[in-house]
Amino acid sequence: MLVNEFLEQSADKYPDKIALICQDKRLSYLEIENFSNRLSNALIEGGLLKQERTAVFLEPSIEAVISVFAILKAGGVFLVINPQVKAKKVAYILNDCQVKILITDVNHLKEVSEILPSCPNLHSIILTDYESLQDQDTTNNSIKFGSYSEILEHYPSDRLPKRCIDIDLASLIYTSGSTGNPKGVMCTHFNMAAAASSIIEYLENTPEDIIIDILPLSFDYGLYQVLMAFKFGGTIVLERSFLYPFKIIDLIIKEKVTGFPIVPTIAAVLFKLKNLKKYDFSNLRYITNTAQALPPKFIEQLRKIFPASRIYSMYGLTECKRVSYLPPDEIDRRPTSVGKAMPNTEVYIVDDYGNKITEPGMIGELVVRGANVMRGYWNLPDETAKYYRPGPIPGENVLYTGDLFRMDEDGFLYFISRIDDVIKVAGERVSPKEIENVLHEIQGVNEAAVVAVADEILGQAVKAFVSLKKGSSLKEDDIIRYCSKHMENYMVPKYVEFRDELPKSSHGKIAKKGLK
Repeated sequence: MLVNEFLEQSADKYPDKIALICQDKRLSYLEIENFSNRLSNALIEGGLLKQERTAVFLEPSIEAVISVFAILKAGGVFLVINPQVKAKKVAYILNDCQVKILITDVNHLKEVSEILPSCPNLHSIILTDYESLQDQDTTNNSIKFGSYSEILEHYPSDRLPKRCIDIDLASLIYTSGSTGNPKGVMCTHFNMAAAASSIIEYLENTPEDIIIDILPLSFDYGLYQVLMAFKFGGTIVLERSFLYPFKIIDLIIKEKVTGFPIVPTIAAVLFKLKNLKKYDFSNLRYITNTAQALPPKFIEQLRKIFPASRIYSMYGLTECKRVSYLPPDEIDRRPTSVGKAMPNTEVYIVDDYGNKITEPGMIGELVVRGANVMRGYWNLPDETAKYYRPGPIPGENVLYTGDLFRMDEDGFLYFISRIDDVIKVAGERVSPKEIENVLHEIQGVNEAAVVAVADEILGQAVKAFVSLKKGSSLKEDDIIRYCSKHMENYMVPKYVEFRDELPKSSHGKIAKKGLK
C-alpha cells in the first residue's frame, strides 16, 4: 500500500466526512483529496520527477498536510523541516538530499533567504502566502517562485495514476546524529504503511476516533498522527503547539477528542493547570506517550485528570518509527516498562558480541526486526552499516537501535540509556557535537563540552560545560541567549556550568565521563 492511498481510500469511502480541523477551518476528505491532486499536478508540471525530493518548511497547518500528500501523489519524496530550524541547517538538509522544490511561507522564506544561493539543486519555491510577499527579492534567475493559492484554484483536481510502488521512498525524516549533522532516515511506502498499521491495531483505532495533534509534523510522532488518522478514516485536530494549554483543553472538550498523544513535557504543563477536574473528559478514550516511560507519579496524576482514558506507554525511534507498547492493563504492575514488541515486529537484546541475551535482567543493545525497519540513512553508507546490519534470515537487515535495554522474566522491556552520546530530549534526538560547535562560535568561549543529565520530565536534559578565555566576562544568560538565537529550542542547554579547565584524557581529548 502507498502512503498517499491512506487519503485516497478514505476520500472514496468517506468523501464528506471532516478529516482535518485546524484553527477555524474544517476540511472533508474529498476537499483534501482534490486540493492535493491540484498541487500534485502542479508539481509534475513544474518538473518534479519520480523520487525527487520536495521539502515542506511550514508550521503544522492544512497547507502542510495537503503538501505531504501532493508530493506523494506526484511520486516524489517529502521531508518536513522543523519550523524552528535555523538557516544554516536548512541549507545542509536541502543540499544533502538535493531538494528540488521548497513549499514554505513568507516568514520562513525570510529566515532562509540568505542561504538560497548556496542551494544549487533548488529550482522552485511555492509560497502558501505569496500574496503577502513584500520587499522580498524573487528575481533570482535560478529559482522560480509560485503561488500555492493560485495552484489550488487553477490546476485540475484529477487523481494521477500511481507513480510509485511500495518499495519506493516516501519520506526522509531528518534526525540528529553523533557527527553533528542531521541524518535523513529513508522511509519507504512499505515501511510507513506497516508501522501505521501496527500502531492502529494495538490502539484499536476506528473511523469514530478524533485525535488532537499538537506535535511538530517534522517529529515522526506528530506526522504519524495525521497519516494514521487518514488511514483509518478518522479526524485529526491540528494545533501548532501547547503554548496555550487551556485552548487545547477547550478543543478536547469541544471536538470530543478520543485520542491525545503527549510527551512527558506536555504532561508536566497539564499538571500545573488548576481546576482541570471540573472538565468532562469522558470522550477521551486513550492517551499515548513516547520518548521515555512516564514517571509513576505522572501516571497517577493523568488518571486523576482523565479517569476514563487508557494510557499507552511506548518506545520508538525514527529509524523504525515504533518498537513497543505497554498494554494499559499492565501500567500499574510495570510503570517503568515500555512494553513488548508491537504487532508484526520482533525484538531481542544482544551482548557486546552480538549474541542474543536470554537471561532476564541482563543489559544489552535492543535489536528490531520487522517491516517497519526503515531502509537506512540517506547518503551515509557507513552510518547505515553501523545500525542496519544483516539479520537472522539471509538478505534481511535488522536495526541495532543504539539503546541499552533489559527484559524481565515476562518479556517486558525497560530502557536503560543510549550507547553513544546522542541525547534524547522529550523525544527529540540532540547531537552534543552540534551544540558544541555553536558554543565555540561564542566570542570568549575557550572550550565547551555537552553531556546529558537525567531529567524527570524531559528524560534527559542538555548540560553545557564551558571554559572561558582570559578576560571574558560571559555569564550563563549570555550563553543561553546565543544558543537560543542559533539553535532549536529543545537543543538549548538547560544548564551551563563554568570550569577553569575541562578534564582531558591521555590523548588530550575532553573526558566527558569525568564531567558526567
